[in-house]
Amino acid sequence: MTLLRDDDLAAAFDHASRTYDALVAANPGYHAHLRRSVRRLGLAAPGEGLRVLDLGCGTGASTAAIRSVLPAAHITAVDASAGMLARAAAKPWAGEVHFIHAPAEHLTDAGVRGPFDAVFAAYLFRNLTDPDAVLHTVRSMLRPGGRLAAHEYSLSGRRTDRAVWTLVCRGIVQPAATLLGDGPLYRHLWGSVVHFDPTDRFATRMRDAGFDRVRALPLPGWQTGITHTFVAARPEGPR
Repeated sequence: MTLLRDDDLAAAFDHASRTYDALVAANPGYHAHLRRSVRRLGLAAPGEGLRVLDLGCGTGASTAAIRSVLPAAHITAVDASAGMLARAAAKPWAGEVHFIHAPAEHLTDAGVRGPFDAVFAAYLFRNLTDPDAVLHTVRSMLRPGGRLAAHEYSLSGRRTDRAVWTLVCRGIVQPAATLLGDGPLYRHLWGSVVHFDPTDRFATRMRDAGFDRVRALPLPGWQTGITHTFVAARPEGPR
């Protein structure tokens, strides 16, 4: 299948933004898993004085997870979809949260400046045309020792993981999304996962981009073997 990319993908998310929160709310553990991935950054709560980049914030679920775990941190939340970002920005936020409309590939053009203490990217990298370039950009925006957590669908390599993913997508998610008029985006969802890096390959991709202390940590429930938190750090000294 042909995957959606760049402007086509942003447009599909724009259209889906009106029903996106309702669909993810039906996913058991969705918000709890995001909070778990934020905690895996290992940053000290409440996060006072920390700058965190929420890269690919969507309608703000990842932003809310960061705010829940690190209530005093300053959050810069970025997304390529104007529709998704508008939904996020319209929600009530305590503390410092700044929303910016920009693709992950053009952060500096949109005025996003480091250094950040951490970058959190939920469900982002498999949607990018050039994930390696964005990983290098993220590394450059982190302070030395700064941390990255990529919360991502990345199959562990077992046949059962792909089978469960396909069953959930084709049996539950895609029929519901088609009724709402967003079938193309959720067909892309299925394909973007099965064609993305398996867990060990994405971990290697992060190391190749200059990160160290790379770990791939599974998430519990039905998503075990399907969704992982990839945690890594920018080295303290020169690469």
